[in-house]
Amino acid sequence: MSARNERSFARIALVALAMFGFGYLLVPLYDVFCEITGLGGRTNTSAAVVEEAPDLSREIRIEFVTTVNSYAPFEFVADVDSMTVNPGKMYFATFTAKNLSGDQKIAQAVPSVAPVSAAEHFKKIECFCFESQEFMADEAKPMPLQFIVDPDLPDYVDTITLQYTFFDTARQAANNAY
Repeated sequence: MSARNERSFARIALVALAMFGFGYLLVPLYDVFCEITGLGGRTNTSAAVVEEAPDLSREIRIEFVTTVNSYAPFEFVADVDSMTVNPGKMYFATFTAKNLSGDQKIAQAVPSVAPVSAAEHFKKIECFCFESQEFMADEAKPMPLQFIVDPDLPDYVDTITLQYTFFDTARQAANNAY
């Protein structure tokens, strides 16, 4: 192989490695970006303290949308597509995740709320998204969510869409151990 071909090959390999590294770091970088800027419809990342004062005169539709990262060997669904709630009242929802691989995996769900103006009013009391979840080979398990919609939610919001994207984080966890 000529020196020119070797340089071209090295450049192409470096670009491919840089693209892989960027893709691998995209989720943590997005998390940091959303935390700093408040963008991305993120809700609280730790349990909220709730004092119930339900507004029974108002109904809000909560829609649950689930996606799985294209490289994650998981099935992930909400047990119901939507529910109608009253602001100030506590509710429970369950999602089901299944490891489709024959290996042990660690996964993390990343939440997003739309419209963005509703994100600060959607309070998670308990959420599977607070921590990484460990799955044995071919294991399926229920993933609980306990939440309340703040009565201070703007009046123009009558539907909130809660989306979770499920990521395989086993490789990242292994790298952090070293």
